[in-house]
Amino acid sequence: MGFFSFLKKKSEAPAAAPARPRPAGGHPSTVPGPPNTRMPLDTEAERERQREIARATAAKIDEIELEMASDIFDDEAWGSPRRAPAVASNAARSALVDLNTDGLLGPESMPDAAASPSSAPAADEAAILYANGQFDAAELALRASLAGPDRLPWWMLFDLYQATGREQDFDSIAIDYASRFETSPPAWQPPAPAHHGQAAGSAFSGVTPTASLSGRLDAGAGTQLARLLAPSPAAVVRLEFGAIASATPEGCTVLLDALQTLRRGGRELVLAGAEHLVGVLRPMLAIGERHASQAPWLLLLELLLLMHREKDFEETAMDYCVTFEVSPPSFEPPQRSALSVGTAPAIEGDRFLLPGAIGGDSVGALLDAIDAHAGQHGVLVLDCSRLARIDYGAAAALVPRLRVLATAGKDAEGKESEGKEAARKVELRDLNHLVAVLLRLLGAGGQVRLYAHKY
Repeated sequence: MGFFSFLKKKSEAPAAAPARPRPAGGHPSTVPGPPNTRMPLDTEAERERQREIARATAAKIDEIELEMASDIFDDEAWGSPRRAPAVASNAARSALVDLNTDGLLGPESMPDAAASPSSAPAADEAAILYANGQFDAAELALRASLAGPDRLPWWMLFDLYQATGREQDFDSIAIDYASRFETSPPAWQPPAPAHHGQAAGSAFSGVTPTASLSGRLDAGAGTQLARLLAPSPAAVVRLEFGAIASATPEGCTVLLDALQTLRRGGRELVLAGAEHLVGVLRPMLAIGERHASQAPWLLLLELLLLMHREKDFEETAMDYCVTFEVSPPSFEPPQRSALSVGTAPAIEGDRFLLPGAIGGDSVGALLDAIDAHAGQHGVLVLDCSRLARIDYGAAAALVPRLRVLATAGKDAEGKESEGKEAARKVELRDLNHLVAVLLRLLGAGGQVRLYAHKY
């Protein structure tokens, strides 16, 4: 049975139940699914009730997974130092469903699936409309495609609502998506912060110091984190946690100190795989074990703070207070933290962070900066986790420049030529689906790898 089978699956719907007519003058954004799959949610009150049911069910799923993982992956029983995450994130569970549904086999193929041609013709049209600033027209084109079997129009619509700050509309289609595909609904992510009163499109862009932690998180992580703590002109640092398999109290202490130092120093933190690390930490906590280390608890609280998860923070803080009989930390949401929801494998080395919007007179300077950065690296990785939109003209200028960088040093047959600059890999990571589709349309999917995030 699927996670959300209670939301009136076709097999459980009464055979003779007539379809409810759409009310006259109904909101144009209410798009029904295929006939007889579910009853339309005609009122906001009904939508809110269904959302609460979905959230409660997702919480129950997490509890069940926690209990199962604690039994199955017990270190002493299996004699293994590796501990599997006990709590699967919404994004992780959705990715697992997508892998099973689409038949994808490896991590290298996962991100490109979102940038491949869609069976919904409106996807290409919507990407162009969005790039040209025609948001309402793009929304209508995508909504008209939601009745089909393709998930890409849903993902593009999620990204459109994220980029335009429409949280209520995002939540409304999230519950429809969960009911339709029987998977956990996507979660709204706060937009990336601007600095010193700047608009999102003019925020920092450039080289982002990155630390990719993997394997066992222990005291040795301090070496990787030290370079992020050094004085740097970069306003943003990136930490990747998706490859962490287990953690020690000493490693938790080192990472906690680094996160707090960076946050209090005014640096913006981009966290990739934060939900995964939360899942690694939770099995380490036991309410009532007063003599256990506080470090995993405090690191978990710090992560929940940086992720803006106030409810989870307060519940965990209460358990921490009961366990150690001390006052818990207070929830003070940071102004400079953002989450990366990309599913691409972690990489070593620094990324080049793109701004929230690309267009206008700033394109030339940005392309020159990318060229300069590419000249020093064999792999050019553009971090698109902040990039909400690139206008059509800017995209048409960016794609040829990236293709030149990717094919430098190769002859017409794609082979390496002696005496020429060596070719480099060019990757765009954490793309939203609107931008990914646009770049694919302009020919960037050949020599340039497009890694779109997944819901």
